[in-house]
Amino acid sequence: MATKEHVIESPVVETIDGISSGVNLIIFNDDVNTFDHVIECLVRICNHDFIQAEQSATIIHYKGKSIVKTGEHGELAAMCQALCDEGLSAVIGE
Repeated sequence: MATKEHVIESPVVETIDGISSGVNLIIFNDDVNTFDHVIECLVRICNHDFIQAEQSATIIHYKGKSIVKTGEHGELAAMCQALCDEGLSAVIGE
């Protein structure tokens, strides 16, 4: 998990029959944060249960990034900012 920089992109909203599918909150791997810190942030900020947070942290580590939450831009923007405040590299996007 590398930088403390974060980017909040314009919402990417796809519709199927007029229903919004929302946007994604993505966390990137870095060389700074521990698995335990990432897991704790996902549980506290994104309301993941421990197993879901552990699986997301593993995917982030091995794949370089993972979508950790999908929802409305406003809700995810607050989570993204909180994750970045914790030192994680997080963005809202596709």
